[in-house]
This record gives sequence, C-alpha cells and structure tokens, in this order.
Amino acid sequence: MKSLQIHIDVSPELYLKNPDSSELGRKIVSNSIEMINELGFEAFTFKKLGQKINSPESSVYRYFENKHILLIYLLSWYWSWLDYRLVFATANIDSPIEKLKKALKVLTQATVIDQSVSHINEVLLSKIVVSESAKAYHTKEVDNENEKGFFKAYKQVVQRVSDLVLAMNQHFEFPHMLISTVIEGAHQQRYFAEHLPSLTDVKKETDSVTEFYTQMVFKVLQ
Repeated sequence: MKSLQIHIDVSPELYLKNPDSSELGRKIVSNSIEMINELGFEAFTFKKLGQKINSPESSVYRYFENKHILLIYLLSWYWSWLDYRLVFATANIDSPIEKLKKALKVLTQATVIDQSVSHINEVLLSKIVVSESAKAYHTKEVDNENEKGFFKAYKQVVQRVSDLVLAMNQHFEFPHMLISTVIEGAHQQRYFAEHLPSLTDVKKETDSVTEFYTQMVFKVLQ
C-alpha cells in the first residue's frame, strides 16, 4: 500500500522558482541536503551541486539566489515539517499535560525518516539543523531577513508549543525562552552524544534527551 504523500509549504520569499514544482528542483533540494551534510556548509557550492546532479550551475541559480538562501530554505522546510508533526501528534488530546508531553517528545526525540515525503532525508536534514542552523541567522542580515519572514517557520514551532506551556501555567513568564532552550538544547545534547559523549548523560537504551527535557519543563512549570 502506497503511503500518503504530504506537501510542506515554504515561504516563496526563499526561492526564485519553487523547487517542489519540478523533478530538477526536488533533485537540487535532496542532493544539497546530502552534500551539506557530507561536506559542511562552507565547502558546499552550487558548482559542486551542479556537477553531482549533472546539471549546469546556472540551473541551480534559477531556483535559489545563493547558498545562504538555500540553507534558510532547508531549515524552513524542516521547521514547517516539524510543525506539521506537532499538529498531528497533539490533535484530539484534551489534557494540557498530555498535549505538552506529546509536543516535547516531537521536539526532542531523534529524527527518523518520514515516508510521506519521498525526496527529503529528514535524518540528514536534522543533522544540518544541528550543525549549520546558526549560520543562517548569526549574520549581519538577520534583522532584514527576519522582517521578510525568513524565520517564520521556526518561530511558529516555538509559538505553538509556548501556547501549550501557557495552557499548563498561564502565569509562566518565559514560555518562548523555555521552548527555544528546549529545542536548541536537545539538538546539542544529541550532537554531544554522538561526538562528545562526556558532555552528556545520554544512554543508548533510553531516550534520555526527551526524558531530561520533559522533566525539566514540568519542574519549571510547577
């Protein structure tokens, strides 16, 4: 039985031509994820991407203005996909406690392949989010890009779960700080577990990251 295919919307501000509208565009996106994960963002170029997909470098520029915008596109896709998963995971749950627990699990658990999106490797993309995302917004243009809505998808994820925090404790003063800390911290703990294990307490037999951040959030909200 063929799995249901979903479509993830990304802001039109982030592309010149929608890459999801053609086979070449989808190939550009999927191969750029593989190459950025393999080479790192600094070493990745449109020329190398064109060589890999057997297409002129100029064809990549028809879709994306530059590799910085492509990176933001990839990150926005990831956050829009995560937002979709949050909505799906928390639907039809009445208890604010259980709803927040489900949301925290989505935010902190290890990424697995989503068969409903055939051309995106979510596992590799999540690695890029961890290792390269700061390069998207630690720039001189961040304020201008923020005004254009480049980071809307990430902010939507934080807002959605912040609303769940306030449903638990309407007087809590720092919901956005709490949730953005959870997201960034969970990513770093998984990175540490893979590369610098002495900096973390992750255990292979349990999902220590999700357990830690769930405990932390609920203790803070008590």
